[in-house]
This record gives sequence, C-alpha cells and structure tokens, in this order.
Amino acid sequence: MAALLYASRLAACPFEIVLVLSNNPEAGGLKLAEAEGVPTFVLPHKGLPRAEHDTAMDAAVRRAGARWIALAGYMRILTGEFVGRWEGRMVNIHPSLLPKYTGLHTHERAIATGDSHAGCTVHLVTADLDEGPILGQIPVAILPGDTPDTLAARVLFAEHQLYARCLAELVTRETDPEWLTARVRERAMQLPEAEESLSHGMACFGIIKGKKFAYVTSNHHHDGRNALLVKISGADEQEQLIESDPERFFRPAYFGDGWIGIRLDLGDVDWDDIAEWLRRSWLAVAPRRLAAMMEF
Repeated sequence: MAALLYASRLAACPFEIVLVLSNNPEAGGLKLAEAEGVPTFVLPHKGLPRAEHDTAMDAAVRRAGARWIALAGYMRILTGEFVGRWEGRMVNIHPSLLPKYTGLHTHERAIATGDSHAGCTVHLVTADLDEGPILGQIPVAILPGDTPDTLAARVLFAEHQLYARCLAELVTRETDPEWLTARVRERAMQLPEAEESLSHGMACFGIIKGKKFAYVTSNHHHDGRNALLVKISGADEQEQLIESDPERFFRPAYFGDGWIGIRLDLGDVDWDDIAEWLRRSWLAVAPRRLAAMMEF
C-alpha cells in the first residue's frame, strides 16, 4: 500500500489513492494513510456475516468515488458477489510467478522445489483464488542459502516496482487506442468470414470479398475520440441514438446517415453491448448465405 501511495504522488502517475480500507483496526497501512492525509475506513469483520461485511466495504469504496480496487495485504477472502461487482477493476499482487504456488507459503515452496527463481505477479481478481488474468510479473533469483525470509525481502523490492507500474497501465488502458482496437478485434473477428484491413488510417472490419461493417477511429480528423463506427438503419435511428446519449453516440464525419459513432474512451464500455453492435452491423452487409449461419 505504501508503494502505491508514494507512486501516486509522482507528477506523471495516472492514479490517485482516494481511500484505504481494512478489516483490521491495527493494520499499519491505516496509520500511514492517515499521516499522509489519505482517508481511511475500518470495519472489523468479527461477528458480521461475510456478505454483510463485503457489502459495507463496497459501499465505502463507492462513496469515495473510487473506480478501481488494489488489494495490498488484504488477507480476507472476498465473496463472489463482491468480486463480480468489481470484475476487471480489482487487482492483487501475489508473491510467486503464477500459476506456480497459489495460496500461502510461496517462498518456502519455491525453495523446497529447487526453483532457480521466485518472483511476484500482479493479476486481476476473479472468484478463483490467484487465478485471474496476469498483468505483469518479475522473476527474482533464488540465491544459495536463501531462507523464506531472505527471499521474501528481495521479492518485496520487486513487488514495490511491479505493482505501481501495472496499476498505472491498467487505469490508462481504457483510453489506449491499441487496447481498445484489440478488444473490438476480438469480437469482430469472431463473426463469420470477417477480415481486418486498414482504411484511411483506421482499423477496418469487413466480410471477405464483401462490404465493410465496422471501423475503429483514433482521433480521426482530430476529433479527440476513440470510437467504434458501425452501420445502422438510417437517419432516424442515428438521431434517436444521439439524442438518447449525446456523450456516447455521434454522427461520424464523412460516413453519412447509415453509420453511428460509439465512444470507446469514456471508461465504462459494455463490451457485450459492443459485440451486439458488431453483430448487427455485420448482418446489415452480410449476404444471405452468411446471415443464415447466425443464431438469433
């Protein structure tokens, strides 16, 4: 926690620590946070049902306006409901090179196995303990004569470096054109006979030997937007969409009434919804033989 807090004070750091929470009133991180002027919240879990405790912690995080949770020495298992509410927005650091040595006593196990390296891993938190998608790792050499304590002390240096960097990359990727394009690509290329090309400097998705059904723009014509462009039914739908949410939807320049722009850089993209927009746009240009392959 201290490493993240001090990293957040650097001018170029993209995240800010708005609240430090704990279920342990004696946690050292609370005292440090208070001394550094960071708000804290403490709720001992003894006597509280797990779900009730997690609900109260969740409410405190949301009151603080936080959009991400970084676990740092929080040793209590979180409920599936809590994890689900923060899916993709909660990270943890683990003192091993996952998938090796999930759980406890990682350094003892690495030494006992005769590994050449231990290390640490930053990963997204899922309902399965220590098994979320990996965001970064640093290997740390195991030296002759190492004990679990001496190894842990060196791994801690690596943890302090890795966690802040991975968190910074995570909180900024929602506005990273390459990351956004990759997320669109994953969904577009699942559609039958889809292919990708480059058109006017934009990633473009179409049907092989057929029409285009989607573009991904990044500051195209200097409009400051990262967005998905998909086909729609016409001017009436375009007007309705823009009127319903003018921040998210817009009329893409030079594309006419049959297309709509959908912002991808607002920080709260519903990727299932994007997949549906891509499917619908694909259907608008697909020949009948392909459209028949889709399940409605």
